[in-house]
Amino acid sequence: MSNTTITIPRSVIWQDDSLKLLNQQIIPQLTEYLELTTIDDVWDAIHTLKVKGTSATSITAAYGLALASLQDTSESLEQFRESLHKYRNYLASSQTAALHFIWALDRLVDSISDAKSINEAKTTIVHEAIQIQVEDEEICRLIGENALSVLNQGDRVMTIGHAGSLTTAKYGTATAPFYLAKEKNVDIQVFVCETRPALHGARLTTWELSQAEVDVTLITDNMAAHTIKAKKINAIIVGADRIAANGDTANKIGTYNLALLANAYQIPFYVAAPLSTIDPSITKGDDLPIEEQNPKEITEIQKIQIAPEGVKVFNPSFDVTPGELITGIITEKGILTSNYQESISSILQTN
Repeated sequence: MSNTTITIPRSVIWQDDSLKLLNQQIIPQLTEYLELTTIDDVWDAIHTLKVKGTSATSITAAYGLALASLQDTSESLEQFRESLHKYRNYLASSQTAALHFIWALDRLVDSISDAKSINEAKTTIVHEAIQIQVEDEEICRLIGENALSVLNQGDRVMTIGHAGSLTTAKYGTATAPFYLAKEKNVDIQVFVCETRPALHGARLTTWELSQAEVDVTLITDNMAAHTIKAKKINAIIVGADRIAANGDTANKIGTYNLALLANAYQIPFYVAAPLSTIDPSITKGDDLPIEEQNPKEITEIQKIQIAPEGVKVFNPSFDVTPGELITGIITEKGILTSNYQESISSILQTN
């Protein structure tokens, strides 16, 4: 059976001397690509969260550094290297920089260690930024292939949060098997939790899956248990913000709820994430940092107050799912299914 060509939205598009960036703040009301032509444009887009997701943000930052290097007017290679470090530090200040974000910027800086001229350095930096995006797309595709291997024709799968194409170079992580299934004409129905309070599932995940004509149904977060039973959900696949050395996984708030439901209904619960998400320096989930978000995410909807003024708010951005509730961690190098402490250590040592 031949593959079907589908439309998978991309959030970051390099154009040789500028950058097209999908403004995620106004989806689904509007589809707007911003034209970024300077490092200041890129800094602002990252800082104001017009681009989201670890990979997409890192790719955007890499292209921002490439733009700055192309526009640099240094007269000597030494001066160019000094300027590049300044651009790198400036872009790093655009967010509370994650490890992957800094890794992308440093990779570009390190790529010109053997450059013999400014022109060679500029060309190398651009090529390195493009390579980061190409590698990320391939990683996501491999995650999707591995995830698709545990699904069957006609399956109904639930997800939460936004681990989609817009957060990566292409395909996403948790959404990758859904896109590949559509390409391969495998019939899979996807049920997306709205993901309160920021509604990333409703606004972004359902939007991008709809663009590819994936069979997607939106539910509110508190409908998950009933939906699993009524719609006979076969599996749950989620993304990950960070994974501890023992397999405990931090992801968008509400993920832990789904893991408990999967356990209760005896259906598989998978985490789809690249190996770079694993942080071996964190031994267990209790040590994973969980930030609290702006209380207004809960007390307001579209800037309209819906809760009493001054009410106390608890608004953690993530929760942690214990490894024992995770059926498998799906990576680009395969699926880890048991004794995560040992299997994670082993896979990291061989990569």
